[in-house]
Amino acid sequence: MSANALYTDLSGYYDLMCVDIDYQAQSHCIRRLHQLFGNNGNTHLDLACGTGPHVRHFIDYGYQSSGLDINQPMLDIAATRCPEAEFTLQNMSDFNITSPVDLITCFLYSIHYSDGIEKLKDCIASVHSALSDQGMFCFNVVDKDKINNDLFVRHTAQHDDSQFTFHSGWHYCGDGEKQSLKLSIEKCTAEETHQWHDEHPMVAVTINELKDILQPYFEVHVFEHDYEKIIPWDNSSGNALFACVKI
Repeated sequence: MSANALYTDLSGYYDLMCVDIDYQAQSHCIRRLHQLFGNNGNTHLDLACGTGPHVRHFIDYGYQSSGLDINQPMLDIAATRCPEAEFTLQNMSDFNITSPVDLITCFLYSIHYSDGIEKLKDCIASVHSALSDQGMFCFNVVDKDKINNDLFVRHTAQHDDSQFTFHSGWHYCGDGEKQSLKLSIEKCTAEETHQWHDEHPMVAVTINELKDILQPYFEVHVFEHDYEKIIPWDNSSGNALFACVKI
């Protein structure tokens, strides 16, 4: 089953899959970073926005918020959640918007969906073009050299008469510019069990390599992956938050 097929078939369960994610804390943290480093503007675009939970928070903060994604069923849910926002079916590696925005976000490690370093560079160039003067780009990443292939995240959730179990984990072979996100979903009812397994190809990059790619376009600030505190990256953690101001 392809990545798109899995997400299309289970788009109605996406929020259930992400039930443990604190969207409010993530959105609030990026809002704080934007207040500290941004241009005081209030227009916002969320890349790989999914069903729009982050967009909802930014609208509630007073932003003119919008989103894009490559999955139309998810965008349909996002439009219901955020009727004030505009959502478009576009690839974040090559997108266009009608007017520049002050803040572009990409949550949940979604920047890794750029399939290879060249696509990642295309994404960064597209973001730079879409930002207003001194606009800011915020996203989170995992360092390929710090990935432990044996670690995964697991949680369960009830929906109607079914129990869902979700597993996800990074995998990196140790060489090259490709890593993957391995997913498995199990749906159990009283009479039957359904399972889905998928592996999403993603770009592999170190935090320092990414800084080098960004620096021709942005003033780059790197922070610890902590949505409760704004702490400079310690140069060794395997996850980081980037706040990049257009130059």
